Amino acid sequence: MFETSFKNIDQILHTDSGSATELDYVEQTSWILFLKYLDDLDEIKKTEAALAGRKYSYILDAQYRWDAWACPKGKDGKIDHHKAMTGDDLNDFVNGKLFPYLKKFKNPDTDANTIEYKIGEIFSELKNRVSSGYKLRDILNIIDGMHFRLYEEKHELSHLYEAKIAKMGNAGRNGGEYYTPRPLIRTMVKVVAPTIGETIYDGACGSAGFLVESYNYLTENQAKLSSAQMATLQNKTFYGKEIKSLAYIIGIMNMILHGIEAPNIKHTDTLAQNINDIQEKDRYNIILANPPFGAGIGREIQQNFPIKTGETAFLFLQHFIKILKAGGHAGIVIKNTFLSNTDNASISLRKLLLENCNLHTVLDLPGGVFAGAGVKTVVLFFEKPSFAKATAGERYTTKKVWFYQLNLGRNLGKGNPLNEADLAEFVNLQKTKADSDNSWSVDVADIDQETFDLSVKNPNKGGEVALREPKEIIVEMQKLDKENEQIFSAIKKIL
Repeated sequence: MFETSFKNIDQILHTDSGSATELDYVEQTSWILFLKYLDDLDEIKKTEAALAGRKYSYILDAQYRWDAWACPKGKDGKIDHHKAMTGDDLNDFVNGKLFPYLKKFKNPDTDANTIEYKIGEIFSELKNRVSSGYKLRDILNIIDGMHFRLYEEKHELSHLYEAKIAKMGNAGRNGGEYYTPRPLIRTMVKVVAPTIGETIYDGACGSAGFLVESYNYLTENQAKLSSAQMATLQNKTFYGKEIKSLAYIIGIMNMILHGIEAPNIKHTDTLAQNINDIQEKDRYNIILANPPFGAGIGREIQQNFPIKTGETAFLFLQHFIKILKAGGHAGIVIKNTFLSNTDNASISLRKLLLENCNLHTVLDLPGGVFAGAGVKTVVLFFEKPSFAKATAGERYTTKKVWFYQLNLGRNLGKGNPLNEADLAEFVNLQKTKADSDNSWSVDVADIDQETFDLSVKNPNKGGEVALREPKEIIVEMQKLDKENEQIFSAIKKIL
């Protein structure tokens, strides 16, 4: 039923002039779903309060609750079409009254980790893009039939919402930067293996895939959780930051649908923090992330980092190393050229990883894992040893790096995506760091001590071609162009 409902909503938005892509569809569906969720949450809390003999205060004022403006009901429980606004009246109310009211929940006196503050942040960052009040009425009527009160309902809605995010990842307007394939995330979570009581952080959380899958891992691998454990998972486990408004909203909605009532996600620029200001209280036990790739970070932001670079992912990696607790574990996706680039920042960052952390595993992924991204990636798994375990006088914390090269024998793409079975051998071999046709270990003492080159060079497969720097390729192309000009000039003389 819910799947049909989502499809019908997409069809309505497709015909509305205010929404053009899958990203718009997800954004508009999200804010309406969020308000329906608040209505159901109010009813659940009201029932709990009544059973405990307590008085309950609604989150929203009466006129802004779902049953007052979105879908007012008659005594028969059906929508009262005499009271239900539509057309211009509905849009005027939503744009002129509802959104301004909801924005006011974001204020300095409100705890940032409460559902009230999340309401203010969400509605400060988006607007109603459904231009037709009649189409908005149709969408409201559909969403009114969705409920968040039973586990089964939330479970189905969470899976369908994930499917919408996946479709968004293949859409235009850089949708792919919000979406990391879930089979890869689940594999990374298995390797890092968080436990209840540890804090889990993603400083570029996008649609919150790493946090959601970590929550699934922790709840599915427990026979029965105590109320204290559930409280820990709800309030003191998952933390994220996201700079982009749409991703922030989708991330919050995704976590809510998966069972986290007031997600600890902040709408902020992670890189704006000087990493020297990070204190022990700011650190996390587990870091899982796929930071954005790309150059162009200005000098002002670069001043927040000891290793200066315009590459976004390299700054994030410094942030993650600094904010990881001693004894903590991390799994980070990064472009594979990071392992071999000869620029000063890449060399310095590889040295930092080897000296200050135990970079124990590198997973080399084939092209096509990230639909439409056009880049090959690796996953870096590392630990920050506790001070008690650090060996005094030794230069490198990392002694050996275990590499695994994922060779699938097929091309990946939209119609043939990565799946968990593809990564099963990696998960199994990684436990013991065993050698195989696709895996091997490298002693840090044997790598080049000037460049700290960690290129993926499978000793079991001969004839591998090392990736070259773009500058080197351009120089060769220019040389070939000159040779071609000389050949054409000679041919013209003959003719």
